[in-house]
Amino acid sequence: MTLSTDHPVEATGDPEDVSTNPTTARPLMAVAEARLSRRGVLAGGFLAAAGFLTAGLIDPPAAAARPGGGGGGGGGGGHQGGRIGFQAIGPSTLDEVVVAPGYTARPFIPWGTPILGSFPAFVPGTPGEPGGVATGNTAAQQAEQIGMHHDGMTYFPLHDGPRGNESGLLVLNQEYTDEFYLHTARYPGTADAAAAYRPSTAEGVRKSQNAHGVSVVEVRRRGNGQWELVRSARNRRITANTPMSFSGPAAGHRLVRTAADRQGRTPLGTFNNCANGETPWGTYLTCEENFNGYFRVDGTLDAESAGLATRYGVGGDRNGWAVHDARFRVTPQDPNEPNRHGWVVEIDPFDPRSTPVKRTALGRLKHEDATVHVSRGGRVVVYMGDDQVNEFVYKFVSARNWQSMRAQGRSPLDEGTLYVARFNEDGSGDWLPLVHGQGPLTAANGFADQGDVLVKTRLAATALGATPMDRPEWTAVDPRTGTVFVTLTNNTSSAKVENRANPRKPNPWGHIVRWDEQGGDHTGTRFAWDLFLLAGPGGGVDGSTIAAEDAFGSPDGLWIDPDSRAWIQTDGTQPNRANNQMLVADAAARWDAEPEVRRFLTGVVGCEVTGIASTPDRRTLFVNLQHPGENGGSTWPRLDGITTPRSATVVITKDDGGVIGS
Repeated sequence: MTLSTDHPVEATGDPEDVSTNPTTARPLMAVAEARLSRRGVLAGGFLAAAGFLTAGLIDPPAAAARPGGGGGGGGGGGHQGGRIGFQAIGPSTLDEVVVAPGYTARPFIPWGTPILGSFPAFVPGTPGEPGGVATGNTAAQQAEQIGMHHDGMTYFPLHDGPRGNESGLLVLNQEYTDEFYLHTARYPGTADAAAAYRPSTAEGVRKSQNAHGVSVVEVRRRGNGQWELVRSARNRRITANTPMSFSGPAAGHRLVRTAADRQGRTPLGTFNNCANGETPWGTYLTCEENFNGYFRVDGTLDAESAGLATRYGVGGDRNGWAVHDARFRVTPQDPNEPNRHGWVVEIDPFDPRSTPVKRTALGRLKHEDATVHVSRGGRVVVYMGDDQVNEFVYKFVSARNWQSMRAQGRSPLDEGTLYVARFNEDGSGDWLPLVHGQGPLTAANGFADQGDVLVKTRLAATALGATPMDRPEWTAVDPRTGTVFVTLTNNTSSAKVENRANPRKPNPWGHIVRWDEQGGDHTGTRFAWDLFLLAGPGGGVDGSTIAAEDAFGSPDGLWIDPDSRAWIQTDGTQPNRANNQMLVADAAARWDAEPEVRRFLTGVVGCEVTGIASTPDRRTLFVNLQHPGENGGSTWPRLDGITTPRSATVVITKDDGGVIGS
């Protein structure tokens, strides 16, 4: 999701907890009202919109008429019936993965696993001092190994039918690096000391860049039921230096041209790849999130470039790349390299020779994920969150049926309309089109053309009056009901904007919002929304609407399986200082009742639980644990006698061979 310092209660200085949105939107809910229970919020909010709903402007939420899966106030092991079939576990502070009884979890493909080329074995760095020479694997070797800090992930079956459950491509993001572990295997003792371990040589910078990006690996299940990596020609690493192309309205735009174009060089790289999506035509979408902190600003930029840098938070050079790579130095003469980042990137996982494409029609922001849903008529809808405090929720709707567009050689992700969400206080909602020439999006207001609107997506959304949110993270669509969900991880910023969709100030624990599109049409521009749950210590403490035994904070990753189980992953401070975790909630719970929630998995010390993918039969679940021991205290996964903490995938199976979660 974000950076190593994502611990909102401790106010450790995460830049995503600092607003760059200058909105002056009027607060819509008083602090006292915000402390009410979920049902109290509903009584004053969504349910009060009955007149709006019955006036024929929008259909009532379909879920309201459906029985929930045994919901009614919490998890624990005491729930009877419902769609969640496992026994809940308690919170943990152990440096090991714990899963529900009847399940097995095994670590798989940790950082440094060789996947191509000369297949170099992982060599941990030698403990050293700040500014020392990088040790361990070389930069070239890192480019042939699994990268650092696993995040979003998709499993692509290589065969139709049952064989697809046993052989596939696992595609996963490598979001960022802990430079101290990457180069010297040394935990510096404090977060403040970590900056001293940035690479001091060009070789170190290249190694850092090669640990970012995306990994594509072929995997298969052996006869004993365990999974293994295949030495396949399909295996691939995509890094901060991989050639890229641009498509859509902002391709070749003046705001994305750099000195490299004038010299005939190809655009390079994707990095800080957070969550993901997959298309119905079999491609992978990787999302560029906190790209802004990789650059250094040198000199005084012109007003337009300075405004963009401020709104997107460009600057800081947190990995030290700018010293040895001019591409990461933003100057008055060459200010546009940051504008080449912050996009959704499409990758063909089946063709290792293909060039990744940055799809500019989906907008430029700190993309958390890109959930693709096929709507009525075959148009694709892509739901996206912008992960920073007071930022927005978006969706893109393709111009036409995706199959007909592809048959004509056109990408469904290049032509269509990008929208931003406005969550009204009466429980209704509007999708506002980010289209040049409409409303305030004119040349007179700084938007010269549609390319301008897309490069300046955040500014355009603010101009339209979109609803500031508490750090929009992952989105998900329930495949059974069509209800859409978004996790709001937290917001402790003093600049937090209160509104009914984000009712707590401060909001250290986060919450989840859901909505139904008007008439079930995901291409439409009206919706009705509801607070699905408010995280926290539980039992009503801090306004939380979950049971105390199911306490959790900072919801982040989210996936809804075909049986309407919502798999919720956390990243941030947890109640009682427990490790991050993965829980399951009944996504089809009635809108007037709290959903059932049960804890399924707890991670290791210092990790984020993130990334989730399943085989088609849902009998194998892949989950990522990112940055274990980032603040010390972990040696997981302890494979091959190596005690350097390493991000890794966890392979989860049910001991009786059944469907995970049933």
